[in-house]
Amino acid sequence: MRAFDEEIFGPVACVVPFEDDDEAVELANASEYGLSAAVISPSLGRAMAIGERLHCGLLHINDQTVADECINPFGGRGNSGNGGSVGGPADWDEYTQWQWVAVKDTPPRYPF
Repeated sequence: MRAFDEEIFGPVACVVPFEDDDEAVELANASEYGLSAAVISPSLGRAMAIGERLHCGLLHINDQTVADECINPFGGRGNSGNGGSVGGPADWDEYTQWQWVAVKDTPPRYPF
């Protein structure tokens, strides 16, 4: 189905059956997109193990992806997002360049 292969933003859920955790991870990582993902499971350990294998910028364990806070660093994987960590204080490093500036009140006498 087209909605499974494309990055869409809307109230859409693609339901795809899988045999085991390995196949679920393979299906999730087969996409060229990876902005946000969620793993829902009664077993926190299992959900964390699956989540560690997902190629995504934001990962939600037993929570929904609409809870993303834009004040936190986020990015995306593949063709999603900006590919980097952007948001909040992470913007300082993403959008600035450090420069060393030395300042004296008066110029020294030259030659030394």
